[in-house]
Amino acid sequence: MREIVLDTETTGFDPQSGDRIVEIGAVELMNHVATGRTYHQYINPERAMPQEAFEVHGLGDDFLRDKPKFAEIGQAFLDFVQDSRLVIHNAAFDMKFLNAELEWMKLPQLPWEQALDTLAIARKRFPGSPASLDALCRRFNIDNSSRTLHGALLDSEILAEVYLELIGGRQPDFALSAEPTEAENTDSAGWRPPARKTPLPPRITQAELEAHKAFLDKLGDNVLWRA
Repeated sequence: MREIVLDTETTGFDPQSGDRIVEIGAVELMNHVATGRTYHQYINPERAMPQEAFEVHGLGDDFLRDKPKFAEIGQAFLDFVQDSRLVIHNAAFDMKFLNAELEWMKLPQLPWEQALDTLAIARKRFPGSPASLDALCRRFNIDNSSRTLHGALLDSEILAEVYLELIGGRQPDFALSAEPTEAENTDSAGWRPPARKTPLPPRITQAELEAHKAFLDKLGDNVLWRA
């Protein structure tokens, strides 16, 4: 099963008020294992960066000025995610922005049911507890010390670890769905341990042997345990 753990950074909170995506980061999982394949793109938002947003992710006008516009990368992004499940923390926020950008470019939008919200999973699993990405890192002892500012790719990599913990750890199916390897298919029915070169010394004393023999003598000649 292919999944894409995804995060975005934006200029604000509402695309309908003129806010835009400035960064997309995504990590590919296959059967809950990171493949090493990622998607990462900085995007020119075609507008000035508000100070409040800059303080969150540190992406300013000078840095983003020469980056491609969403219209130039939208199709490549869709080609990467395809119809895979999108694992997103607070999915409503990112999906709202992604679909707004795709709609403006007249590209196919992402179905809402394609997204899996890890924030909702965390709140259901730990009701009443903090469910931010940083809080979940603390809960699961995941190192997020490099997360001094929000960054879409770094946050996606951290979220991938959090997600695997939320669904039961790094091997949620205990490998029961995996195909057996060649080694596992080897016929071991005839295997026997080899004889020891040096026999182990006896652990029973001579007195214990004699006491055992005397006990068996009391049971008669047909006792099963007689040597």
